[in-house]
Amino acid sequence: MTEVMGLRERKKLETARRIVRTAIALFSERGFDNVSVQEIADASDVSKMTVFNYFGTKEDLVFWFAEEHFGDAARAVREREPGESAVDAVRRQFLEMVETRDPAVGLHSEPFTRQLRELVMGTPVLMERAFLAAQRGTRDLAAHLAEETGDLMLATVAAAMISAARNALIEEHYRRIDAGEPVATVAAEAPERAERAFALVESGLGDYPSRTP
Repeated sequence: MTEVMGLRERKKLETARRIVRTAIALFSERGFDNVSVQEIADASDVSKMTVFNYFGTKEDLVFWFAEEHFGDAARAVREREPGESAVDAVRRQFLEMVETRDPAVGLHSEPFTRQLRELVMGTPVLMERAFLAAQRGTRDLAAHLAEETGDLMLATVAAAMISAARNALIEEHYRRIDAGEPVATVAAEAPERAERAFALVESGLGDYPSRTP
């Protein structure tokens, strides 16, 4: 039964990925607003109902790969080790993602990742959703810090600073690669830049808030 369920889940995942990649290709070629769900279904060799069974809206198709990453910083802080500050936790997570060249931090040579970003950047409704999702991630981080410290105002300041540093690093990766620099070069220099960026935040936040062992 476990093997049957495992196979079923893998097939569902493969179908979802096929639908998403087909949709992104169509959106990039003709524009997000000019492609219908029915056209996506036809090109993916599934029914329109199947598309809606997997994705509630057209926007969901675009953000399927990225949605969870808007909460990366909050997740790093929530799961950090005793004695580890919020900045340390986010920096550690970010450096781990740099090491694996995670697409979520802009260090991946696959054309699909850059195609997806260009689509979002060039489509107002998608840009708005990305902005709101990023804001939600920062608010979640602030809420968690406030639970620990009891001070929502300072927690909001801290969350904004940490998120800003992280976002600036990711934007720098995209900017340099878009300008023609090899991914390997940008990735090699990324750890040092990350250390500098988070050190700047750390000089203001210090060990706020260090989790009690």
